[in-house]
Amino acid sequence: MSAYGAILTPNRTAGPLPTTRWRLQPTSKYTPAPDAHLTIHHLTLATARAVPGLVEYLHKVFADELERGLTYPQEIRAGEEYALETFEAYYFAADVLVAVIGEGGSGEEIVDGGEVELGIGDAVKGRSMEECIAGCYYVKPNYPGRSSHICNAGFLVPPAQRGRGIGAVLARSYLHYAPRLGFEASVFNLVYKNNAASVRLWEALGFTKAGLIPRAGRLKKADGSEGEEFVDAYVFYRKFDQCPSQ
Repeated sequence: MSAYGAILTPNRTAGPLPTTRWRLQPTSKYTPAPDAHLTIHHLTLATARAVPGLVEYLHKVFADELERGLTYPQEIRAGEEYALETFEAYYFAADVLVAVIGEGGSGEEIVDGGEVELGIGDAVKGRSMEECIAGCYYVKPNYPGRSSHICNAGFLVPPAQRGRGIGAVLARSYLHYAPRLGFEASVFNLVYKNNAASVRLWEALGFTKAGLIPRAGRLKKADGSEGEEFVDAYVFYRKFDQCPSQ
């Protein structure tokens, strides 16, 4: 539930959007194989539950991220447990995109955003969640009613998959999927200043710093030392290149 109450998603054509493939590109610490890629699958809670262990795995990864206390504003207090039902209600409130590590070796050229007929069950192909789930993000309206054409997203990459450029692939795919889900623009309400990788990524993708919120988050210290500190946050905005109103 937001400060505005329940927020409904915009009307759009029913049914899941097509699965797409996206290249993994070299980073300063990682050189992927030429055909290394992710497939990205548009899911609801019901279709995610059809993959054994997927929702439970994403719940654990998200709860661990909240425990880190560096990126999301939600807080797990001492003695509390972040329940699976709470995760489902928050993360799967609207549309979710899940990225699966593709199996290379075909030598086929990968075109970013190219559609493939591949269900997530076939993409997983019996592998463990830890082995093949690269990351995910939700897309939901940031505001209700008259402003519901502007969306928000929350990204998640498991620690074991970090440092391989997966966050950048998810971000690029977000610019593909969000307008197709009926949105015209995106706002990120809280990108904490100490999350330097995210700040650089959104700037590189043409997002504008629409504002700065002083002392926006009471976060755990990034250096791992004991205690907490208040951190400023940016508000990022971008209008999509392809949007429903065009």
